[in-house]
Amino acid sequence: MNHTALTPVFVGLRTSLHILFVALTVLVVVRAFVDGNPNAVAVVSLAALLLITYGFGGYLARHAMSSGASAQSVTAYLWALVLSAEWLVLMWLSLDAAYLVFPLFFLYLHLLPRGWRTLAVLGSTLLAIAALGLHSEWTVGGVVGPLVGAGVAIVIGLGYKSLAAEAAERELLVKQLLETRDQLAQTERESGVLAERARLAREIHDTVAQGLSSIQMLLHAAERADPNAAGLEHVRLARETAAANLADTRNFIRELAPAALVEQGMGAALRRLAETQWQTPEREIRVRVADALDLPMPVQTALLRIAQGAMANVVQHSEATQATISIERDDSDVRLTIADNGRGFDPERAEAASARGFTDSFGLTATRERVEQLGGTLTVESSPGAGTTVTVELLLSPTAGETA
Repeated sequence: MNHTALTPVFVGLRTSLHILFVALTVLVVVRAFVDGNPNAVAVVSLAALLLITYGFGGYLARHAMSSGASAQSVTAYLWALVLSAEWLVLMWLSLDAAYLVFPLFFLYLHLLPRGWRTLAVLGSTLLAIAALGLHSEWTVGGVVGPLVGAGVAIVIGLGYKSLAAEAAERELLVKQLLETRDQLAQTERESGVLAERARLAREIHDTVAQGLSSIQMLLHAAERADPNAAGLEHVRLARETAAANLADTRNFIRELAPAALVEQGMGAALRRLAETQWQTPEREIRVRVADALDLPMPVQTALLRIAQGAMANVVQHSEATQATISIERDDSDVRLTIADNGRGFDPERAEAASARGFTDSFGLTATRERVEQLGGTLTVESSPGAGTTVTVELLLSPTAGETA
């Protein structure tokens, strides 16, 4: 079993069971000599064999776990069967061996399949009661004692199974949380790099490229104003140098922007992501974006990252069978809409959970922060069982369709 917060509890229970089994076996041997049992030698030999079987069988059962469930089950069943047979013979030789039924209860509950556990406990209980009654006399304590012990063992066994199942679920949850944390960290690193590249592309576009373009136009105007002026060759050389530097700057901007957008355009980039990452046989993704969508590269980059973040939520959490991505623009703004028919959620509760540090709402919070940084608005319409619609609106400058 993997280490969890409940591992010390399981180790303590198993250790106590082993100690109880050994102690009761030693008690049987001591009582055989103290009471002058005529079968004392046979009792000692069989008790030693019982302890060897108990220890060696436990060793084999643990190592059978690495060979698969079937091998583990066969080894466990044989171990329980041999122990039971030896216990019956020992109980026939010494009545004190009847008390070994109590640790055997827990062994049956742990090793045998669900349908056989209770039958094995009840059967061994009846055998112990019969042995006590036949060897000495029938008493209320001799009947009620084993029955109460069997009931307590069943209750403790069920509790042990519940704790083990809960520990396994917690271990899986912790593993998933660690994987999610690593994925979020990787996504954050990638998003940070992409955001910085987009910021640099935007800054270069708005400063260096625009400045070089202005210098080129001013020099060209000076060249046309006085074609015969002295130093015209220097003006022409300066204009050509500015044009060459402007071309280099535009190449830098294209390299800083996502390659998929530069080579394919917004619509094709989203369709490629839908086909390769988001769409499955159980989930259909529709992309309604024009290939000739005319938007500045920084805006396209931002919309692409926002769409990726929103679709990550759809894929991981929504259980949707259909989702639609659409982008529409007019003269003043551009609108990105992602709608799915998934299980939906309560946006207010999701925001509150995110504020308390729960990671399930991290994607929504990150998307909202990105949109707010761009001066846009994010609207989430959803309710449990009614799907989700995420709408992002970004304002465009009057020259949004132009490039430097």
